[in-house]
Amino acid sequence: MDEVTQAINHFSVLMEDQNAKLNAVLEQLGDLPKIQDFRRLEGKVDSIDQRLGTVEAAVKATNRDLTALDQRVTGLEAA
Repeated sequence: MDEVTQAINHFSVLMEDQNAKLNAVLEQLGDLPKIQDFRRLEGKVDSIDQRLGTVEAAVKATNRDLTALDQRVTGLEAA
């Protein structure tokens, strides 16, 4: 076998090894979540954030109402 043939054979073996490694990486990447999954989660988080803002506003309003009621009751008790 001449040098060129040996070099080609050696290169072929190296390329087969690299292909096997790349295929293993691609197989592992297949298990990763897709960008659509992240976008779907982002939408859910945005929705939860909006709902949380509504709940926060309701709690603040209720606290104001309770404070006002407490002041009125305290005023009536003092009278």
